[in-house]
Amino acid sequence: MQLIIILAIVVVVIAWIVGLYNGLVKLRNYVKNGWSQIDVQLKRRYDLIPNLVETAKGYVKHERETLEAIVQARSKAMETSEVADKAKAEGILSGALSKLFVVVENYPDLKANQNFLALQEELVSTENKISFARQNYNDQVVKFNNKVQMFPSNIIANMFSFKQEQFFELENEEEKKAVKVTF
Repeated sequence: MQLIIILAIVVVVIAWIVGLYNGLVKLRNYVKNGWSQIDVQLKRRYDLIPNLVETAKGYVKHERETLEAIVQARSKAMETSEVADKAKAEGILSGALSKLFVVVENYPDLKANQNFLALQEELVSTENKISFARQNYNDQVVKFNNKVQMFPSNIIANMFSFKQEQFFELENEEEKKAVKVTF
């Protein structure tokens, strides 16, 4: 009889450990999925930027540095892979794009260009999708980090080397400002 009770307790403990472990794996995969959704939208953004720069280039000849800053910021953002570095690079890229849209105000012909307007609209849509993907990713990180930190799942997390994930946060107040697009 005692053997059956001990065996039942061992089975319950093992099932509990397996359940906690599987819950951690599931949440970690949600975090990875959230990050891949951000990556998809950022790739879309990176693909739009060269077309936007090329369209603007013919009109804003005297604004070379603004266009070069966008190209450099895009390259830097594409090279980074760590969450914190990616967030910082994306903030710089957003700032460079904001400057372009301010410059565009001085060029009525460019503001009226249908191709440029379509690219602007696509970029705004992509920025919204990035924002939603970032929110989803951060939500998944909160759930995962809570599970990694809270008792009793933190015991299992430590046993199996689950580490907290980083949030995708913007670095400073300037980077937190939305890209202003006016027509």
